[in-house]
Amino acid sequence: MKLLKIDMHVHTEFSPDCRTKLDDILRICDERELDIVGILDHNSIEGALKLNEMMPGRVIVGEEIRTKEGEVAGLFLKERIPPDLSPEETIERIKEQGGLVYITHPFDIFRREVIKREALLRIYPLVDAIEGFNARNVLGWSNRRAMRFAEEHDIPVGAGSDAHMTFEIGRGYVLMEPFEGPKDFLEKLRSAGIGGKSSSFLFNLATKLYKIVKGV
Repeated sequence: MKLLKIDMHVHTEFSPDCRTKLDDILRICDERELDIVGILDHNSIEGALKLNEMMPGRVIVGEEIRTKEGEVAGLFLKERIPPDLSPEETIERIKEQGGLVYITHPFDIFRREVIKREALLRIYPLVDAIEGFNARNVLGWSNRRAMRFAEEHDIPVGAGSDAHMTFEIGRGYVLMEPFEGPKDFLEKLRSAGIGGKSSSFLFNLATKLYKIVKGV
């Protein structure tokens, strides 16, 4: 059985801190033999929906949502979820759509958007998956802590590049069996393998500078 190679965390030009065109993602997926990408633009699913039309069956429509206590991501979404709700209300809206609750880079100490520790300890029973490898985490400790937390609480682990630039796409990924829908995806994720290579801290610096220039 051929395993699917999935980068679960990619941004597009529909994120305010990213310029990656949808056409470029389609091209790069083919070049780097990525079967599926999870599009997690900040507070938007517009890019994910458009890309899904361009490469049907190869996109997980998601959103990295700013809550009052840090980011919570949704996978397999049908509608945009607005920012600035409580983590609990955000999770409720994800689940109302039949989506999966995914916590990205939960222990990265260099990002202000990270879910607050108190919030994570409060909501983890409602979490479907945790990002155990994020290629943009500057410290390997951050990924190791996420993996340990997931293991301690029996939560499936995902991985992604967190790409904001084209050359990052595919630097983090899972290898998993083919799946049918969100529930099957979550079940198959439990036995998935994780691969990838950490990105330079310069990638994060470039994104921060871009945000300053754009005033976001």
